[in-house]
Amino acid sequence: MLKIRTIAPPPEDPQQQAPPPQMSVIREHECLIGRHESCGIQLNSPHVSRIHGRIFFWNGQYCYSDLKSADGSRVNNQPIEGNEISQIHQGDVIRIGGFVLTVEEVTTEDAKAPQEPQQSQVVVEADSNVWRKGKITVRCMRVIDETRDVKTFVFATDPPVRFEYLPGQFVTLNLEINGKRIPRSYSISSTPSRPHTLEITVKRVPPPSHAPDAPPGLVSNWLHDNIRVGSEILLSGPKGKFTCLPNPAKKLLLISAGSGITPVLSMSRYLCDINADVDIVFLHSARSSRDIILRRELEMMAGRYSNFRLAVTLTRPEPEEAWLAYVGRLNETMLSAIASDYKERTVYICGPNPFMEGVKLMLERLGFPMENYNEESFGEGAPAPSTPPATANASSSTANVPAPIQAAPAPPPAPSPSPAPSPPSAGDSAPALFYKDESGQEVAIPWDGEQTILQAAEDADFEIDSVCLSGACGTCKRIIEGEIKYDKEPGPKAFKDFSQEQGYQLTCITKPAGRVVIGAAPPQ
Repeated sequence: MLKIRTIAPPPEDPQQQAPPPQMSVIREHECLIGRHESCGIQLNSPHVSRIHGRIFFWNGQYCYSDLKSADGSRVNNQPIEGNEISQIHQGDVIRIGGFVLTVEEVTTEDAKAPQEPQQSQVVVEADSNVWRKGKITVRCMRVIDETRDVKTFVFATDPPVRFEYLPGQFVTLNLEINGKRIPRSYSISSTPSRPHTLEITVKRVPPPSHAPDAPPGLVSNWLHDNIRVGSEILLSGPKGKFTCLPNPAKKLLLISAGSGITPVLSMSRYLCDINADVDIVFLHSARSSRDIILRRELEMMAGRYSNFRLAVTLTRPEPEEAWLAYVGRLNETMLSAIASDYKERTVYICGPNPFMEGVKLMLERLGFPMENYNEESFGEGAPAPSTPPATANASSSTANVPAPIQAAPAPPPAPSPSPAPSPPSAGDSAPALFYKDESGQEVAIPWDGEQTILQAAEDADFEIDSVCLSGACGTCKRIIEGEIKYDKEPGPKAFKDFSQEQGYQLTCITKPAGRVVIGAAPPQ
């Protein structure tokens, strides 16, 4: 048994009364310490990591280990390296983020020491408890109100796993809303350097200003209104190439606007956590000071890490607020003042499409080396055309589509009746959908006549990578054989890497117009 007295740091306001010391009795072989609700000793401070350290019994002694926290720990005023084991005795003092933990009593007679240090319920032991890809059911452990319209959802699993992903990647939430299965992708805002929980940060989406009667963002608002502590969600991933790893440049310029902050925040948290030798300029655009997502943490990082410089500009500051920093949209003068060496940096940018387009055009105009420019797309595609949806036929090179499709021709009709006739050509068949597997076999997919190709494939448990679901990003491209119709025009970036001339089409905004076979994804 171990008795620990916890003394909180004095309040910043001298008028406030300091909280009384808390006594914790540890009867188990271990106890986690940190901000997370699962910790036996919970220390609520931004200077404390979610899972900061642990006390455990090993070889007849109680020990303390810092779990590679962001701010470190001290035992008897000696700094403790990440995962270093330090024996603790009665009278010892552990300092964590301004908190003082004193060891009041140690009793070891009844404890049985394991042969090896026991792993905690969060710091798992075997690779079988690591999630790297695929589907997994997670439980919401915490909901944090970041701003008036932004929430962070903190997920973990039971039994616990370590989440492994690259900072900047996204996961897909597979939700059921009003009886319909709806997948939606969100960037991971947490960092893989703190692997015991996975977080997404989601903004409530109002109706567009030009169409106030239009329905607001379905999934984001549903998450805000329905996800509570204890809610379970099936997610899949991680996916995405928007990451500074595995070889981050020595100098980074991370640019974001609104909720586009999430992937670049994940990169920043990771690089700071591992003390990477990377010079980071973090430039964020928000409407007002009340809309700066995770403002306190960003300011804390800027104060704590000499290689992390923060700049924020407000596009619509509120009249009553005193804001002494940048105001207005990012421009050449502002960029030069924030990062005069911007041409020497690698840029990662995420935000609304108009914001990214404006920054990209500005950088091109300034002669920035665009091979060092990286962006994440989450915006809308082009508006749906007023004319009937465009159709494409694999056997026609003059189809009315943004670019012709070069797909395998339909097989010729059989010369005579046969028990197994060849399938009819795409042009004279009823709409039908098939998926070609790795062996070349075609598997029929149910289609209700209204679903997009992507929706039908996902309902049949065929995985197709997707992000925007609006024809903007191009993630869902697949080789398509047969006749299809577009619900709307693809966005300008959708075919940036692989074109329609190569046979690729967007599955998120197309429907079968004849016999359609879903083929291969673009090579990685």
